[in-house]
Amino acid sequence: MARSKTILVTGGAGFIGSHLAEALLARNDRVVVLDNFDPFYEESIKRRYIQKAQKSSDYRLVEGDIRDSDTLERLFAEKSFDAVIHLAARAGVRPSIEDPVEYCSVNVDGTSKLLEACRNHRVETFVFGSSSSVYGNNRKVPFAEDDPVDRPISPYAATKKAGEVICHTYHHLYGMKIACLRFFTVYGPRQRPEMAIHKFVRKIFNEETLDQYGDGGSARDYTFVADIVRGIVAAMERASSYHIWNLGGSECLKLSELIAAIASEVGKPAKIRQLPLQAGDVDQTWADITRAREELDWKAETTHGEGLKQFISWYREHAGVGRSE
Repeated sequence: MARSKTILVTGGAGFIGSHLAEALLARNDRVVVLDNFDPFYEESIKRRYIQKAQKSSDYRLVEGDIRDSDTLERLFAEKSFDAVIHLAARAGVRPSIEDPVEYCSVNVDGTSKLLEACRNHRVETFVFGSSSSVYGNNRKVPFAEDDPVDRPISPYAATKKAGEVICHTYHHLYGMKIACLRFFTVYGPRQRPEMAIHKFVRKIFNEETLDQYGDGGSARDYTFVADIVRGIVAAMERASSYHIWNLGGSECLKLSELIAAIASEVGKPAKIRQLPLQAGDVDQTWADITRAREELDWKAETTHGEGLKQFISWYREHAGVGRSE
């Protein structure tokens, strides 16, 4: 059995981070979570997400901001980390258009300060949660890691591209082992309330009208959170230099198909209001996972049908039909 590790997970109280923390604890790793409980959505929701992990003696929660160098210095001085998995970020394409300065502050400045703390305290392995949004509106599909990513169409995408570039610089200068993981539309239990699947499920359950931007022809490569977590752990274990890996389901689902599938699973019709496409939204995402399959022995295992069933089951039990969270 591999020796247990001490791992820092930034953003570890959020959607992906809370699942990751539980998976690491299940491997007998020691987990320190750094999260500032940003009011992007209700703090109480995140508090519930970490209750299971907090029962473990190998779990520690530190409340703080990745942009606070003093907080980082104290944390890294107290603990010697085998790896840092950096998931803390301002998320979302549309909100980034409203507040690009804050997105740059958190996603670029925060990432830089975290990398500097890792350098100062000789952390060898750094995993960066990037995004499929870096591909912009590339016409070549599926998206492969070597495709051009120099034309982002939202501030969020630009900050994720910037994070990858900063990571490469720290690998080049200081020899850090770094994995940049381009996540493709992650969904599943604990998904953020403003994200499409969560919002559509809530609206259909409550028999409310949902907003559909465009004619329903836009498509996304939806990836179940448990598959993403497996990919993160595999990348942490196999990072040996500087890597970029796509983590996606490698299967596209049109928006109209997604809404129909949710309505079928919920057992109620969808009431749809069609609106114009929004600035910053890409037409399509689709992951080429050849590299992840070959180098990480990874592929998504959860079908859209299975994943939606799991999410809706979780929603019924935890979010509560008729509630707005």
